[in-house]
Amino acid sequence: MGKRPYKPKGRSGQNQKKETPSYEAVQKPLKDTFPMRLNKYIANSGICSRREADKLIEKGEVTVNGNTITEMGFQVQAKDVVKYNGKTLKPEKLVYVLLNKPKGFITTTSDPEGRKTVMDLVKNACEEQIFPVGRLDRATSGLLLFTNDGDMAKKLTHPSSNIKKIYQVTLDKPLTKNDGVAIMEGFELE
Repeated sequence: MGKRPYKPKGRSGQNQKKETPSYEAVQKPLKDTFPMRLNKYIANSGICSRREADKLIEKGEVTVNGNTITEMGFQVQAKDVVKYNGKTLKPEKLVYVLLNKPKGFITTTSDPEGRKTVMDLVKNACEEQIFPVGRLDRATSGLLLFTNDGDMAKKLTHPSSNIKKIYQVTLDKPLTKNDGVAIMEGFELE
């Protein structure tokens, strides 16, 4: 497993902003993930999503060891040769990146308005395509996880998993009684 600390760009000795982002990338060996469902193998190869992979399998567009597979739930082993459109597929290694997100970046993979995103901060963290798990507001700093492990991301974010989230909030002014009432009643953020 490799760990890669964040190295700020710029000349050494140059003053860095107070909140310099930092990240740590960890890779999980693929051998630990087999046997694997064929649709997951295809999705991990970067071709498409699992749902779209199911359609490719159903249409008979995927072969395993030279045999056309149309069976949903088919399991592949590490030694199997999986092909789509004549091209051999290789799944990506599972990657986990923790980022200390600074303020001023939005948690999204792209922004049509051209604002700075967290993807700008992790673009050199690994070669694999990763995505943020969960969200932090633009004005919020804190720990943010990125991965290409869709199963784990779903387990962490789906309400049925009942994963508790703890937030520590620092205010720029004292909390008033009215603020406390509004918090207890609930309110909608922009």
